[in-house]
Amino acid sequence: MLPTNRIPTHPGEILAAEFLQPMNLTQVALAEHLDIPIQKINEIVLGKRGITPAIAWLLAGAFSTSPQFWMNLQTNYDLAISRPSQSCQPILRSCTKLKIGW
Repeated sequence: MLPTNRIPTHPGEILAAEFLQPMNLTQVALAEHLDIPIQKINEIVLGKRGITPAIAWLLAGAFSTSPQFWMNLQTNYDLAISRPSQSCQPILRSCTKLKIGW
């Protein structure tokens, strides 16, 4: 069972550890391959920028993954770090039956 109190790993860290390092690929080389600014890749790797849908499509093509893979990583991370400290109570609706005279 996975721990529920742990914040998921930022997608940029996964990009660096699971894709760039094993392939001996630099951030510069990836940015040039994707035709995007180097700063954008660097900020993603450092966790300062998230994965956008456009970047997810590019990474999916470059690494033979799916854009959903990258977006799921980002969504899980975003949900974990934005979780409110207090939970909201559910709205209770009372169901009343309408009397229909037939």
